[in-house]
Amino acid sequence: METNDQYFERKLEELKLLNGCLQTPLQLTPPRSVAEVINRKFQLTALIRSEHERQEWTTTETAWANDRTRTAGPFKFQYDYQRADLTVLGPSFYDLGSEFVQETVYTSSGMAAISAVMLASFHAFGPADILVPRGAYGETVELIDGYARHLRKVIVTDGLEAAASQRTSPKLLLLDSSIAAGSFESILRSRGDSLDLMIFDSTCFAGSSGHIRRVLRWASQWNVPTVMVRSHNKLDTLGSEYGRLGSASFDTPKRGASQAGCDRLTKLISETKNAVRLFGGAALPEHFPPFLSAKSYRQATNRRVAAILRNSRRTSRHFSSSLKGLAAELHFVHGLYVTLRGHRPLDEAAARATAAEMSENLGRAGFPIRHAGSFGFDFASTEWFHDSTTDQYSVRLAIPDLPSALWDSLTEAAATWWIAH
Repeated sequence: METNDQYFERKLEELKLLNGCLQTPLQLTPPRSVAEVINRKFQLTALIRSEHERQEWTTTETAWANDRTRTAGPFKFQYDYQRADLTVLGPSFYDLGSEFVQETVYTSSGMAAISAVMLASFHAFGPADILVPRGAYGETVELIDGYARHLRKVIVTDGLEAAASQRTSPKLLLLDSSIAAGSFESILRSRGDSLDLMIFDSTCFAGSSGHIRRVLRWASQWNVPTVMVRSHNKLDTLGSEYGRLGSASFDTPKRGASQAGCDRLTKLISETKNAVRLFGGAALPEHFPPFLSAKSYRQATNRRVAAILRNSRRTSRHFSSSLKGLAAELHFVHGLYVTLRGHRPLDEAAARATAAEMSENLGRAGFPIRHAGSFGFDFASTEWFHDSTTDQYSVRLAIPDLPSALWDSLTEAAATWWIAH
């Protein structure tokens, strides 16, 4: 368990990291409450952004003052009108060393990245099957159903063999970091030699996660070209929601990949860039967090995520005994949130209202919890949740980075509230 003193010491280091990005740093004092930690972090983030705006006042959509290189911390940018040709030089958000070679296209959000890849896949593969595990991110499934009509959705329920058995068209795998742990493991225990491409949404894993390395090594074992898509407004910004930013990072196996596979990936990269340009999905330079290159950044992020995962395991154990029959899913592979259901099925309106009421009631009781549609914060958050592959609704409780004792109290209060309501 992490004590309150250890928590506040760790949070002070995070605040120092953010404060160090200011030209004129503030005089920081050790935080004395969770509320103070949360407020200071968002205030510092706002100051960093506003300072960047004052320094980069010549930056406009028309790029009229293009006589110097634009920067954001360690990142350098080159582009012309409306960033259609945006080139980014700087460190990777992933901490994978030199084991994997990547080319990255940055976008205005995670959904902008995956939308560009999905639509570009038509030019690289033509009509294809896309293997989608149960519980994949709802908006991605909605995108496939509504706009990527060249992709035939095949739901994966237990490994890849049955879903990929017929070789009548190219096979693309959507591996989503938001699925249940059992589904994730069954896919990585499967053979991948029938796949032509893997689209790996890594959003729910920290950039240094062993899960990411494991997935890429699995893809390399089966010579599967891979594109990692990611929203950086989650685990990559110390819970501060610094700015909307996404990316698509392309990885080719270093050996064993067919020439046809390499050619298709090259085509996919080119067409993804075109899709970003034509749909106006290019990234904004001011949304690149300047603290990414700080020496303490990786350590701070890893310690934050480790604390969330510890709290998540405690939550799963408590809810499995106290909320029997009322837990929708307690074992997502990412460990960042759990989902709860009612005695009767919830529809969208009921799930929305319940998520809002739960956070409001527990917040009035003094707990650090908000009704917020994201995760990875220094406060707990509730939101409605839709499993698009089963069409079932539930309420998502996102696990925060909080001291162990405080989170245990909030977990007990959440279970009591859920049973009562």
